Parts: sequence; structure tokens; C-alpha cells
Amino acid sequence: MQNSIRDLRAETGMSQRELAEALEVSRQTVNSIETGRYDPSLPLAIAIGRFFHRPVEEIFHAD
Repeated sequence: MQNSIRDLRAETGMSQRELAEALEVSRQTVNSIETGRYDPSLPLAIAIGRFFHRPVEEIFHAD
């Protein structure tokens, strides 16, 4: 599954660590999601969507 988290994070000027703290996950989790090595749980995907004020479908997509 592809995602646009890295782009969204860059638009806000946040580091992986800052995003991880906001989502209450590890920086490694953010990195793994961004690189496509890990698909987040549904609650985490929803939290990411809420954080960026975007629908989950806009952030995560199959390519």
C-alpha cells in the first residue's frame, strides 16, 4: 500500500519524531509506514487522517 505521509509531513515541516510523538507511536513506526514496510492498523490510519485533516483514502492508496 502506498501513502503520502512523507509529503504531508514535509508540508508541515515536521520531523518523523515530532509526528511520532503526536500520534503516540515510535519514530521507527512512522519511518516504516512512510517507506511502505508496515501498514498501520485501522485506528492508527484514522488517527493519521485526523492529524492531517484528510480522509484516510486520500492518504493511503493501492498502487
